[in-house]
Amino acid sequence: MIRKRKDVVLAGFLALLLVFGALPGRSLNAKDKFQWKKEATSVGLFQEEKAVWQFVYTPDPARKPYFHPVALPGGSSLTWLSPPDHVWHLALWFAWKYLNKINYWEANKEGFCDGKTDWSDVQVDTGSDFSARIRMNLVYHPHGSDKTVLTEKRTIRISPPARDGSYAMDWTMVFTAGSENVQFDRTPSTPTSISGYAGLSARLAKELQEIRISATADKGQKIGDRYGYPATATDFNGRIDGSEAGMAMFDHPSNPRFPSRWYVITEPSRPFWYMNAAWLQNEAYDLPAGKTLTLRYRVMPHPQRWDARKLEQEHRRYVKEAGK
Repeated sequence: MIRKRKDVVLAGFLALLLVFGALPGRSLNAKDKFQWKKEATSVGLFQEEKAVWQFVYTPDPARKPYFHPVALPGGSSLTWLSPPDHVWHLALWFAWKYLNKINYWEANKEGFCDGKTDWSDVQVDTGSDFSARIRMNLVYHPHGSDKTVLTEKRTIRISPPARDGSYAMDWTMVFTAGSENVQFDRTPSTPTSISGYAGLSARLAKELQEIRISATADKGQKIGDRYGYPATATDFNGRIDGSEAGMAMFDHPSNPRFPSRWYVITEPSRPFWYMNAAWLQNEAYDLPAGKTLTLRYRVMPHPQRWDARKLEQEHRRYVKEAGK
């Protein structure tokens, strides 16, 4: 009888552990280890004075809102902000390349982008469980002109760190064309160079070593300097601080041209580690005046290296949690 009672107690304890500790996005860390830091144009989750992630939205004609650092609790940043070779690479950020043939990606010699990205009405909600929701409105227009080409309503939901330190950053971006049609375009690939980048991007930390790329459609694609491939998810991982860690990106089934193509750079000589959800890689996309385009992605910093099987598992979880 006593043994049976002990078994019941143990089973109940394990059930509680499953519900409150082992579910993805749940944290067993003591609350006093994490704290929010909010300033006028930034918000971040910190653990013992070290940033887990920080979102910065300082007005700047040559920049866009970005996340940096993006790290695992207690670890070094997995992102690199404004590296010397591409100062417009803003760690983890979203930017279009060309809208109606105007460049919104990099700054020109005068220090501003020919296509300007403005943002306003930034709302940041932080939870006692260390989850967060960021909402903002963005307007895209040529520099020096008030004519709106495109508007955007952006929402980013960030889960609490899980027991292993991983967390999900769910991006939802709803774009609406202005009074004229909008063409979303990229730098086309050539016979000697694969290109096509635009959209959600990550410039990974130079400290990452022993780089590997995984994808749900991993069929032994060439992993070289620059390449592209279709997949529902991809993972950029390596070794940092003596441990393995990575960053995964997931494409939502509702996105146009699902599964997305991915544009990845692995160039150790600089080093140059870069990942982009390159759904425009093969061709431009036209949005009629007044119509909307919605893009949804999940970004997950995580420990260890994720292979195709793990990515498939996590992609199913993303679709289940995010809905259709």
